Amino acid sequence: MANKNLFQSLLGYLLPKAPTTNEAGGQAYVRTNEQLLAQFAATGCLRDTFYVDANKQLKELMGAAFGADPVFVAKTAVFAREQGLMKDTPALLCAVLAFRDQALLARVFDRVCDNGKMVRNFVQIVRSGQIGRKSLGTAPKRLVQKWLASRTDEQLLAASVGNAPSLADVVKMVHPKPADRTRSNFFGYLLGKSHEAAQLPAIAQQLEAFRRGETATVPNVPFQLLTSKNLDRSHWLAIAKNASWTTVRMNLNTFLRHGVFDDHKATEHVLATLRDRSSIQRGAAFPYQIMTTLKFLDPGVPREIRAALHDVLETSVARVPSLPGKVFVAVDVSGSMQAPVTGRSRGNTTVVKCIDVAALFAAAILRQNPNAELIPFHDDVVRFAAKARDPVFRTAERLAALPSGGTDCSKVLAHLNARGARGDFVVYVSDNQSWLGTRGVAGATGMQTEWQRFKVNNRAAKLVCIDIQPYATVQAPEGDDVIHVGGFSDQVFEVLRAVADGGLAPDLWVDRIQKIAV
Repeated sequence: MANKNLFQSLLGYLLPKAPTTNEAGGQAYVRTNEQLLAQFAATGCLRDTFYVDANKQLKELMGAAFGADPVFVAKTAVFAREQGLMKDTPALLCAVLAFRDQALLARVFDRVCDNGKMVRNFVQIVRSGQIGRKSLGTAPKRLVQKWLASRTDEQLLAASVGNAPSLADVVKMVHPKPADRTRSNFFGYLLGKSHEAAQLPAIAQQLEAFRRGETATVPNVPFQLLTSKNLDRSHWLAIAKNASWTTVRMNLNTFLRHGVFDDHKATEHVLATLRDRSSIQRGAAFPYQIMTTLKFLDPGVPREIRAALHDVLETSVARVPSLPGKVFVAVDVSGSMQAPVTGRSRGNTTVVKCIDVAALFAAAILRQNPNAELIPFHDDVVRFAAKARDPVFRTAERLAALPSGGTDCSKVLAHLNARGARGDFVVYVSDNQSWLGTRGVAGATGMQTEWQRFKVNNRAAKLVCIDIQPYATVQAPEGDDVIHVGGFSDQVFEVLRAVADGGLAPDLWVDRIQKIAV
């Protein structure tokens, strides 16, 4: 029989000591600047989370952005926007580049600030003084001027939706030079200044004619620009016909209230839009956003519309790979997972909780890996009978409804070790803020200790930690057998695919960002 004391001593030599505490007060390992930037690129919304407020989150992100190489900062900004589909973090990283390396900023600006919302975010952050300056400066101003000049009239009109700052505020700040008389009058129109109505772009003339009641034809503009007029059912039918996939998905209950689904042809058009694959790709919705639409869909919305959304959800998670061998999926159902996944913000807090996203990811992994074992946990392992054939939506609902408690990330591994379990992958979906059971052997965390015990009988096993909140610490440090991936987009599935294919780097998430060309 093995000498337990000798085994404990050997284990102590192998384990790295946890040098810090996390936001919940438990022992933890720190991330490097690059790892922290990668995590924020996928989860950072700069809002209050369960454990930290937006100011501390901003301070940590700024520290990492000024501590990392500017080229990596630029690549992270591109990754956060193009693949993470984030809004705040990529704009902030561009603002940092405006201070650190304006040549790099010029190379990535159009890829990050790809719409009016992102340009407004960039301007707002620079003007806030958070990066050490309050003026845009000559080079960033030229980039915004170039952005304005390169947009069509339709794109600029669409970009005029939104405030703080508004597009008009941006125009006032950068003083773009109009290319012709039409654009000059258009800028005057956007600024609320005197202009020649007959010299406005056609789309602006159509909008104003509709607002004045001179035409019943609804212009093809964002419907937010139309709501100053009392819209009747015929108007809403036209809006539904012109709407993008995202607008349709987000306004199904609104369409119901305004009688759109009383019209058979309109219902068929909405259905066709929801099912159109190219429109789905352009919509680029997170899987959890589709699930949320389903969760809060009015019972009066036609069943075929609901069925189409279920199909879209199943398709969105079908990118989850089949992982070879035995897979265990640890789903955090603790109290902190009840927090809004994108943080709290006055008047703009999502109804989606961290547990909703974690449950959806776990359900998706089970769907593509029917022999996987789902193990929910909080301060202990929670009994759960998974049904691989159930729809993803149903499994996610069942997981999200489980009782919560404290957080002990070591419990699942300890449970597997007690069973003498054999496995190839252990996948955690958590906010990674363990505060119970964090003291392991020789100053290591409890999770790291249990992972090394698991590795004694499972030498080739991989630990994949899906971190869905922007925190600066982890419970198991990155290594050849430990992979951290952040976020709540389906890019997480691509990392899982890389893990399944064996294409591992020692720091996989950072490595993916490093490979982006800028």
